[in-house]
Amino acid sequence: MPADAGPQAEQVARFRALHEDGCFVIPNPWDRGTVRALESLGFDALATTSAGFAFTRGLPDSVDALSLDEVLAHTAEIAAAARVPVNADFQSGYAETPEGVAENVRRCVATGVAGLSIEDARSSGGLYELDQAAARIRAARRAIDETGTGVLLTGRAEGFLYGVPDPLDDAIARLRAYSDAGADVLFAPGVREPADIEAIVQAVASKPVNVLISTDTGLTVSDLAALGVRRISVGSALARVAWAAFLGAAGAIAREGSFAPLGAGTPFAELNELFSSG
Repeated sequence: MPADAGPQAEQVARFRALHEDGCFVIPNPWDRGTVRALESLGFDALATTSAGFAFTRGLPDSVDALSLDEVLAHTAEIAAAARVPVNADFQSGYAETPEGVAENVRRCVATGVAGLSIEDARSSGGLYELDQAAARIRAARRAIDETGTGVLLTGRAEGFLYGVPDPLDDAIARLRAYSDAGADVLFAPGVREPADIEAIVQAVASKPVNVLISTDTGLTVSDLAALGVRRISVGSALARVAWAAFLGAAGAIAREGSFAPLGAGTPFAELNELFSSG
């Protein structure tokens, strides 16, 4: 159990309560500054983003682009900076075997997070077979239980992102298996059609469902709440919006010699005030 178990227990309780009813947005910061900014806007929980963090290191977002130690240090930094519960994007657990996943999950719990997610994508490409994927979730569940922290476990079915045949049926089968294996929250990133979202929610009705909104799909928080979604994340989207502004402004300078895009920047005084309000 982490040495600082008191604050973590409080964050876990707050995080669990958020999933009990209603619908909330859990945006994804990638450093201390973005943590502070998102908290200032009133969000009740945050989640790390493997892509957002990888991009800050000049790396692509892939299952094994970052080392386990790098990810754990980053997760601990985000959890320590936040005043609200933090969920860790823990990729596929940074191990192949259930035993390896369990060991790494224990280390992730020790960073102080209130939740973590395990996905079913292999570092070599494709998805784990269902039995093995469920065994990995089961191992993560046991590891969390052994810590006594109650950290929430999210099981992720990646079929929509990996182009599997019949992704909806595949996601439902996998999420049901992950629920049975002990996942507290269920998540099929890449699902976009309202009918598919509703089908997943209804198929796993005993557990809260997270939906990823990574671009403008036309859906609102109210729309997703009406479909029964409990949690909405944005993954790398905020990081990509920031990169779009950076690359657009830098590109105008490089290609055109124009500084016009710099006029759209957040005023210096506004940022100084935000980060001085500790």
